[in-house]
Amino acid sequence: MPKRSTDELFQLVKSLEKAEKRNFKLFVQRNATSADMKTVQLFDALDKLEDYDEDTLLKRNTDIKKQQLSNLKAHLYKQILASLRILKDDNNIQLQLHELMDYSRILYDKGLYLQSLKTLEKVKEYAREQHQVTYLLQTLIFEKKIEALYITRSMENRAEILAKEVEDADNRLTMMNKLSNLSLQLYSWYINLGHARGDKDRMAIKAFFESNLPTTAAHYNGFYERHYLYESYCWYGFILQDLLMYYRYCQKWVDAFEQESLMKKVDTPLYIKGVHNLLNAHFVLQNYDKFNITLNAFEQFCHSKQADSNDNIRVQSFIYLYTAKLNKHFLEGSFTAGLKLVPEIESRIAKFRLKMDRHRILVFYYKIACLYFGSGDNEKAIEYLNRIINWKVDLRTDLQCYSRLLHLIAHYELGNYTLLEYLVKSVYRFMAKMQNLSIVEEEIFRFLRKSFHIDQRQMKTAFVALKGKLEKYKDNPLESRSFMYLDIISWLESKIQYVPVQEVIQQKYKQATASKKGNRNTR
Repeated sequence: MPKRSTDELFQLVKSLEKAEKRNFKLFVQRNATSADMKTVQLFDALDKLEDYDEDTLLKRNTDIKKQQLSNLKAHLYKQILASLRILKDDNNIQLQLHELMDYSRILYDKGLYLQSLKTLEKVKEYAREQHQVTYLLQTLIFEKKIEALYITRSMENRAEILAKEVEDADNRLTMMNKLSNLSLQLYSWYINLGHARGDKDRMAIKAFFESNLPTTAAHYNGFYERHYLYESYCWYGFILQDLLMYYRYCQKWVDAFEQESLMKKVDTPLYIKGVHNLLNAHFVLQNYDKFNITLNAFEQFCHSKQADSNDNIRVQSFIYLYTAKLNKHFLEGSFTAGLKLVPEIESRIAKFRLKMDRHRILVFYYKIACLYFGSGDNEKAIEYLNRIINWKVDLRTDLQCYSRLLHLIAHYELGNYTLLEYLVKSVYRFMAKMQNLSIVEEEIFRFLRKSFHIDQRQMKTAFVALKGKLEKYKDNPLESRSFMYLDIISWLESKIQYVPVQEVIQQKYKQATASKKGNRNTR
């Protein structure tokens, strides 16, 4: 488990690039006082630390007194942000708009209100072009203030035009807020609880979605109104495990950015998240060809200048690109080959440890554990699963549950029978407590309990019987999440055929791709 520091100043210092550190030093030295030199000393001290430790910091820097530290840290934090603010970032549309707004305010305060209005016109032009409705509304409100205080005679019927523009922008912003709230609340449900666990969850989600979806949402054609509508349907479908709905709206999400390519620059993280979800939709639906096409295009984007413009985008690109690369190995059954990615992933997690949320790290650990399990290295799988199980977080109860279930099966594979009876009871209690037991999991636990007393010569028959029971539920929406997290059918087939799991999945992949190729050739 990577160490994480909660000190905000330390995180900020560690996030700076070389050019930004150099700019900070120049910024402070312009009008340096003795107090400023103390903040530079604190800056250098923090920069040298691997992890934040106040005692170590004070021991190494005796000039800094403990009673001074709090004020010095607050002052340094403000200075760093101020130094970053003056760095010109041509890729950040919002900062550029904010800068123009600042200029218009300065001109207004100087009494040059016509020049201020001229600058505001530029803000409005850029804001409309880049769908920045909040900036557009701020600009219009400022324009109204100027028009109310001065007789500008800048345009006939100016008052009526401004009033209509403000009303339109306000309506758009209201719709965006309603839809973005709905999307965020659905995403929060998924992060905390995962997929719908039964009819009760499905009914609750459906009622919530229908009561919070604005009836006029489809009438709005603005970029962000459409985006948040697609995003809401995307999470709704995914939680309900309506994978076709999920795929359809993921595609709409990405298509909106492809149709207005400027928006990839304006809101790169949102575009990256959309591609990630589209890749995930192809993965769960086993759309092999479309998955590979989308992955190749995304990898090219991740190597572009746009994807390297700041740390936030670099981190998101890494997370989603390597998640997709791992999923590709799961689709193809190439688990052993996929293990080559693990050192790079571990290295990047360590590098970005202060900038990655715990949820993403947990997902990586689970996928790496699945790689090791699929390749037959159960001990390494258990090592990564233990990282999830022992990390006390309140995220993704479904991930916590399936980590424990896979942990149990890995011990079963190793023949750790003295431990298994305890684990079966423990994992069953945990999943029951989390209300995460479906019919599929109940059948798996029933089998594992009985397996301790089954003669080895009858095990194949028992595996065949369990496989037959579970296959009945594979197309049941309420049971499909069990198969999404754990390919239990392929594991059972490997036990029946006496071959490794990855060999079973490789054979399925070859048959599926050959079948699709044959269908194309007969058209």
